[in-house]
Amino acid sequence: MTRRRLLQTAAAAAALPASCGKKHLPPPPYATLGDMDSMLRSGQTSPLLLVEHCLARIAQIDKSGPRVNAILELNPAACPLADSGPPGPLHGLPILLKDNIETADSMQTTAGSLALRSLKPKVDAPLVTRLRSAGAIILGKTNLSEWANIRSPNSTSGWSARGGLTRNPHLLTHSASGSSSGSAAAVAAGLAPAAIGTETNGSIVSPASACGIVGFKPTVGLISGSGIIPITHWQDTAGPMTLTVKDAALLMQTLADNFTADLKSDALKGARLGVIRGQCGKHPLVLALFETALQKLREAGAIIIDPVKLPNMREAGALSWKAMLIELRTDLNAYLAQRGGDVRSLAELIVFNEQHRETEMPHFAQEFFEQAEKLGTPDIIAAGVAARENARRLAGPEGIDAALQSHQLDALICPTNDPVGRIDLAHGDTNERVASTPAAVAGYPHLTIPLGFVDALPIGFSFMGAANTDARILALGNAFEQTTQARRAPEFRGK
Repeated sequence: MTRRRLLQTAAAAAALPASCGKKHLPPPPYATLGDMDSMLRSGQTSPLLLVEHCLARIAQIDKSGPRVNAILELNPAACPLADSGPPGPLHGLPILLKDNIETADSMQTTAGSLALRSLKPKVDAPLVTRLRSAGAIILGKTNLSEWANIRSPNSTSGWSARGGLTRNPHLLTHSASGSSSGSAAAVAAGLAPAAIGTETNGSIVSPASACGIVGFKPTVGLISGSGIIPITHWQDTAGPMTLTVKDAALLMQTLADNFTADLKSDALKGARLGVIRGQCGKHPLVLALFETALQKLREAGAIIIDPVKLPNMREAGALSWKAMLIELRTDLNAYLAQRGGDVRSLAELIVFNEQHRETEMPHFAQEFFEQAEKLGTPDIIAAGVAARENARRLAGPEGIDAALQSHQLDALICPTNDPVGRIDLAHGDTNERVASTPAAVAGYPHLTIPLGFVDALPIGFSFMGAANTDARILALGNAFEQTTQARRAPEFRGK
């Protein structure tokens, strides 16, 4: 089925009358994975109708009307797969993938770059294999900040040469944040109930909080990183981006081995939560929302320890960045050489971008790539290893772990973000505060949940924990989500 035919099918699905049958109804707008699963199990809908519903939303909202521009490519096999997908815990549920996650099908995997269009991956990433085996329907690929926002300090989040610019569905003039911008915007706009994003430092939690959805960055290594275009294996991880914490937990049960999350409604009762004031920022309206949330946590039975210090985070972040540019060259060279195609190394990628400057670099250059390419000597690589070891020690054992242990805490909490800035392709991102570095550098779990709105823009609430406490973090987040019910549908304001 061609892309044009897919959109025609979507438009036809949008025109279906509400009376088309008691057992075969499309889901309501902003239906969650749980909602869709319940409808399927009760016989109210079918996998094909779910796919057609999402295609209709994409045709109406993403490619016309508000033009969020979150979807990079549709899967031509989505409708046929909906008719014949395997049974499983995700049977018939449509899911989007960020365009740095490999699929061995008719879709491309490019990280938003024109340089990777010449050769498609030969096998699915392991996480994609898991999704397919669980019965999920891969609906398409989402746009992203090109190369996961590691090309230039002057980049604009949500822009790629292949996909153009993704906009925030709540306020279209403002950033969807990055680098999983398309994934976050798509879920927030109701184009699909869930997407899989990736994070190195903030790339799940920042766009999720900026677009008003749930984003979960798991412990690094819990989900296989194979088949994901890399920045650094020390911090890279995939993770679910969903409308609810329950949906994120449902996906984690497929994406990770032997994963279960007991989402008790009273999980906050007796939980000891530490406020990391150093990550909270100074925005008065954000802090006001946060104080209201703290009171709700207390009312739910949580014990709030305020403040809790995370020492050495600035140093940990600086060391991590030093190591990351070195690791970028090593990891990306290995990936490109193994993948094959026209571009087989970072050096060749830099040349490609220069040769295609008008299309690849109309708004910003590739300074980080050029810096990384110079960092391949043995002494520099050795210095990078030392920097990584120190960064992980400062952020993990001497940072998050020490704070949790000294106060006997279950998790650390803070507002995830300040309101995102206005899109400005000429000058790049405005770089508002995002609380991502501690968990990102340590490789520990980080969950963001909608907290409220400031100036019509979403604000998130963060839970961070020790390594492999992912299930506990999700349980706390689920209970918190029930007390706030802060998520709301976007209004697609602005132009």
